[in-house]
Amino acid sequence: MLRISKLTDYAVVLATELASGTAPRSVTRLSAITGIPAPTTSKVLKSMTRAGLVDSVRGKTGGYRLSRPADRISVAELIRAIEGSIAVTECADENDGYVCSLQGDCGVRANWQRINRAVEEALESVRLSDMAVPNSPLVPLLRSQDEAEEKRHAEALEVENHG
Repeated sequence: MLRISKLTDYAVVLATELASGTAPRSVTRLSAITGIPAPTTSKVLKSMTRAGLVDSVRGKTGGYRLSRPADRISVAELIRAIEGSIAVTECADENDGYVCSLQGDCGVRANWQRINRAVEEALESVRLSDMAVPNSPLVPLLRSQDEAEEKRHAEALEVENHG
């Protein structure tokens, strides 16, 4: 079964909460709102800061905030911030340096890599802003990032014209 870690799930929850406002929020406040223990909240936010997804603001009114708008942060970026590269099998991860003893004779490696790219593209097409809207369907999994952007743009125009 493919499954993201609890820390990655927490990263999405915390980032979604940060997307609901622009003012920096403290670890204590984020922990209270999300129910994620403060030490875990701090650990996840530090990983997200290192990945450039979150800014740390010092001072009395400091805390953490998203480094860019939620519609410019993909779920894939959040996963990579916590998990590292996205791969469904070790041999599908072209960046980790893993060398399988069967690599030379493996007839399925190229297909695993193709599946890995499809999963990563699907996760790239889902934005934090999609996750932050309660009770709404996610952007359908599309064949490419361009299709996802076109769909988002078309939906925004429709809301603008009818809202």
